[in-house]
Amino acid sequence: MRRLRVIKDKTARYLMVLIAIFTLLLLLVIGISLFLKAFPIMKEKNLWVLLSSSNWKPFKGDFGFLPFILSTLYVSLIAIIIALPFSILTSIYLNSYASRTVRRLFEPVIDLLSGIPPVIYGVWGTLTVVPLIAGKIAPRFVEFSTGYTVLAGGIVLAVMIIPLLISIMVEVFRSIPQAMTDASLSLGATKWQTVKKVILRKSFPGIIAAVVLALSRAFGETMAVLMVCGNITQIPHSVFDACYPLPALIANNYGEMLSMPSYESALMFSAFLLFIIVVLFNGLSRFTLNQIEKRYQFS
Repeated sequence: MRRLRVIKDKTARYLMVLIAIFTLLLLLVIGISLFLKAFPIMKEKNLWVLLSSSNWKPFKGDFGFLPFILSTLYVSLIAIIIALPFSILTSIYLNSYASRTVRRLFEPVIDLLSGIPPVIYGVWGTLTVVPLIAGKIAPRFVEFSTGYTVLAGGIVLAVMIIPLLISIMVEVFRSIPQAMTDASLSLGATKWQTVKKVILRKSFPGIIAAVVLALSRAFGETMAVLMVCGNITQIPHSVFDACYPLPALIANNYGEMLSMPSYESALMFSAFLLFIIVVLFNGLSRFTLNQIEKRYQFS
């Protein structure tokens, strides 16, 4: 009987190892496939020219990805700038101030917001955010704006990633040992002083990890951004300019350009860039979260 249990245990362990290896191999296969598809354009054009040029004329063989890269970065950066304060303050409230009843009410709502399809956020942005920018916000700063701007994309992305940030930050705050907060309160510190000096300071690496995860989500978002950014190939010089992020470029053009090998390879190059960005950000986030768990986990 004991021998049978040992055999079952080893079988289960080896099976899980094989599944883990298969998952890593799948990631590697995806990366290699995208690289091979993008290799013709990298062989034909200088890599630095592809990344630094803003000249995008596919029918003439000019493929400059700088407008798309900058658009992706600007939209994601605005989303983080908007979402981070709301997420941190909401997480602090849920962790340190809210009653158990309030937490039971809010946490399912946050999970529900995380599960809403991106196209719904895109429609909401088109009907609400774009007219608001075009009619109320942009006229205060520029002469004219259609509303389909970097700012619109950033606001929609911010609303999308706020639930993700809140969920992660609440868990990070809860990982702080209760004894540390109790000690701070027992020494006469107020609850807000305890939040600032203990919880936020000890949770800083976890907050960074949450931001990295949210950025990886923002970098890869397609439908919602596509619907509100304007999709004009240009380097945005202000938040009221239209932009064209990498995911929107792929979604808009891939199916129609399969007859042009160089254009298809260029689109695969943009997909390969997104893949590298998301993998690096997720890897950094996982490393940071592992360090948090090792530091604060009870033995």
